[in-house]
Amino acid sequence: MKTLDITNWQQFLDTISTLDQWAFRGQVVSGVPLYSSLSRRLMMLDAPAEEWALREQRTVRVFRRKAHVHIDSHSALDNTLRCLAMMQHHGAPTRLLDFTKSPFVAAFFALQAARSDCTVYALNTPALWSLAPKNFPDLTRNTINPRHNTQLETYFLSNQFPVIWFGEPDEMDSRLVAQSGLFVIPGVLNMSIGELLQGYETPESGDLLVRLNLRTEMRQEAMRELYRMNITHATLWPGLDGLAASMHQELEIVWQPLLDEASKFIHTPPSKTS
Repeated sequence: MKTLDITNWQQFLDTISTLDQWAFRGQVVSGVPLYSSLSRRLMMLDAPAEEWALREQRTVRVFRRKAHVHIDSHSALDNTLRCLAMMQHHGAPTRLLDFTKSPFVAAFFALQAARSDCTVYALNTPALWSLAPKNFPDLTRNTINPRHNTQLETYFLSNQFPVIWFGEPDEMDSRLVAQSGLFVIPGVLNMSIGELLQGYETPESGDLLVRLNLRTEMRQEAMRELYRMNITHATLWPGLDGLAASMHQELEIVWQPLLDEASKFIHTPPSKTS
């Protein structure tokens, strides 16, 4: 996997201009392999690998049995991919990895809480569209399409096939829409996305996965530029929770002329004298 060090905003812009129609994922901690939240949870629990598929299937069954009391429309629970997307949206560990079509959204999620170097992963989705694993050439994108329950259960929930699929459910929720989001779905939970991609032919157009290492020194400039682009928690997480979280950014982004003007109206107590 190619790694590029990005030290300033202009270099970031120049780099992403060469990654047209790729998908992106921002991670606060630099260099951490791409595992789903479900994989990370099962690793933390030290669960035996042979139990991973059964444990995942049980969480889906339990969620389906209980989620209906909290939602108005139960049709979303009928389609397993939409059900997994709902689980992901509300904080359940799933095999779905959140990506976005926007490199700027990915940069925001990487940088917003970073205090050291962070990472944006770029996935070559135009090349992957027509590829299948070298050892399973019949497992094309259409063959394994997880929008269909039987294919999701066969090629993904079985945890047996080293495949990758990317895309959205047939119906997207407001958060996916706001974030230009899509999911990357691994067929094997105990392999990272990078490891799974090693089973695919490298396209003539270049790498399937590129890691952009965003250096600490670019953070302040980048966060200011993202703010100017209206990329904040308030726009990416529709609702009051997103608005409240965006106050972190408001504390950070300071326009000096406005600050100077506001300071005129701040009362400063007189100093004490002895």
